[in-house]
Amino acid sequence: MRIRSPSLSELHAFATAARLGSFSQAAEELHVTQGAISRAIGRLEEHLALALFMREGRRSILTPAGQSYLDAIAPAIASIEAATVALQTRRTRRALRLSVAPTLFSHWLIPRLPDFHAQYPETTLSFAPYRRDDPLQAPEIDAWLRVGCDRWPRHIQANYVVGRELVPICRPADLQGPHAIRTAQDLLTRPLLFHTNYPDNWACWFRGVGCGHPPLAPAADFELVALLVQAVIAGLGVAVVQRCLVEKELAAGRIAIAVPLPVVIDRGYYLCQPTGHAAPAALQDFSQWLLAQAQAQAQHASV
Repeated sequence: MRIRSPSLSELHAFATAARLGSFSQAAEELHVTQGAISRAIGRLEEHLALALFMREGRRSILTPAGQSYLDAIAPAIASIEAATVALQTRRTRRALRLSVAPTLFSHWLIPRLPDFHAQYPETTLSFAPYRRDDPLQAPEIDAWLRVGCDRWPRHIQANYVVGRELVPICRPADLQGPHAIRTAQDLLTRPLLFHTNYPDNWACWFRGVGCGHPPLAPAADFELVALLVQAVIAGLGVAVVQRCLVEKELAAGRIAIAVPLPVVIDRGYYLCQPTGHAAPAALQDFSQWLLAQAQAQAQHASV
């Protein structure tokens, strides 16, 4: 079949010159010479056996035939451009599906995600529902951010990210006045608030700072760190938490570190992925970014 349509370069030259009313401006926008625009439109007029432009001062004005032709082809040119851009976008965008422990997600990761998107705008993150008993084998998930220690199943490659540092927290007012908290021993005179899922946190901290203590009993216990922190702010007692989970509250002055003696525990948050699988480029980028964020947080906490 004989092809009757002109080339796309000729059509783009024509449509751009028509929109701008100038061959020179069209050349500038399309990054070609004015001569190239003139030749392309000349070939198009010869092909159609019609004059498409007429001169009016310094402007190039469409003839009635030129206007009619533009009205007919402009939607087609726009459709071709849109289809091309959409295909390139799908090819260059990268998707990464993650499963993240909710506490770390809300307290630590989400505030940092704008920085990730600024550095890697081509990567789309999506998040799978969290399952406490997840065996970390779902093929549709690229990586997991989970609580754990150094011991992981053989099929999992795990890299520590953040969360091993335990600190005691209190109200800023608890550090003032004649009965202020100054030592680890002082904390034993205050109501101790426990995390329901990690009731040994207080014992780990006291042991880590070398402070003996009688059997510890909770004044109250809370399953969520957010509730534990709110209880401290309300004056119900003191708590011990992973420092990475209370950055916002510490920075805002809603809570304070009761005794500046952090204790490092075995438990923390790890980035996990299946062993023996080559990590996609998007996961490699996310992993490097995540570890850099954790390092920056640790340096800030030590200042």
